[in-house]
Amino acid sequence: MKTQDGAAGRRARGSLVDSLPITERRLRLGEVSTAVWVGGEGPPIVLLHGHGEFAGVWLRVIPELAQRHRVIVPDLPGHGASDATGARLDTDTVPDWLGALIDRTCESKPVVAGHLLGGAIAARYAARHGDRLAHLVLVDTLGLGWFRPKPSFAIPMMRFVARPTPRSRDRLFDRCFHDMDRVGEGTGAQWDPLLDYALDRARDPNVQKAMRRIIPRLGMRPIPSGELARIGVPTTLIHGRHDLQVDLSTAEAAAAEYGWPLHVIEDCRDDPAAEQPRAFLDAMRTVLGTTEETETS
Repeated sequence: MKTQDGAAGRRARGSLVDSLPITERRLRLGEVSTAVWVGGEGPPIVLLHGHGEFAGVWLRVIPELAQRHRVIVPDLPGHGASDATGARLDTDTVPDWLGALIDRTCESKPVVAGHLLGGAIAARYAARHGDRLAHLVLVDTLGLGWFRPKPSFAIPMMRFVARPTPRSRDRLFDRCFHDMDRVGEGTGAQWDPLLDYALDRARDPNVQKAMRRIIPRLGMRPIPSGELARIGVPTTLIHGRHDLQVDLSTAEAAAAEYGWPLHVIEDCRDDPAAEQPRAFLDAMRTVLGTTEETETS
């Protein structure tokens, strides 16, 4: 059943696609009919968004990354325009979905950057198939500890999930960003379509159902330390200093435990690519430079 705002959501998504140097494809990956944005040429980078999000949250960094890289940006299973109706969404099938995405879109080992839930999916995949990746980047990722957002985030999050309205959406987004007005100004003409599509997806019953299945299974509990210790591919952490979903101390503990470099992004909460794209890209350049050196050595 289509939601009342389905047509408006499609228009908003089309506006986002048209503003970026990408084309949209649909791939059948396992049980998931997956919407994927692809653009640019060069070594591949896969960008995985967080829970309740969609590919468009990467829009402020896609154009620059696509200048030198093939950028692959899917909607996660059950998110955005990816249909996961009838699909199993668990700790085996979702990492397998990522593997199928890499097989279909990457001609060489990709850098995989995962944000929040996307980071938990990427980390689980890397623990099993690190030899198929060039580098793993975990951005304010879930899975490094229990998902226990601060009450100042959890309350507006629950209100938005229970009753998605423009007001509840804006109250939640205000807790996602250190300075929401600055993010809106920096995003420019695509800010309103981004907000519109986020509201449209939050109202969709199929998205709601997928969220209830995937987050408890892949985002709430910590990934076992033994599994994280098996990640052999070079791994980098990027984290907003003022994150209300995943406290910075969680990333600091993982950096100390596993020897992963940590880039802390100032004046930022849980989404560095959207809130501080220049600082995020600077951190990514460190990763990409290391990857290029490894490939040519």
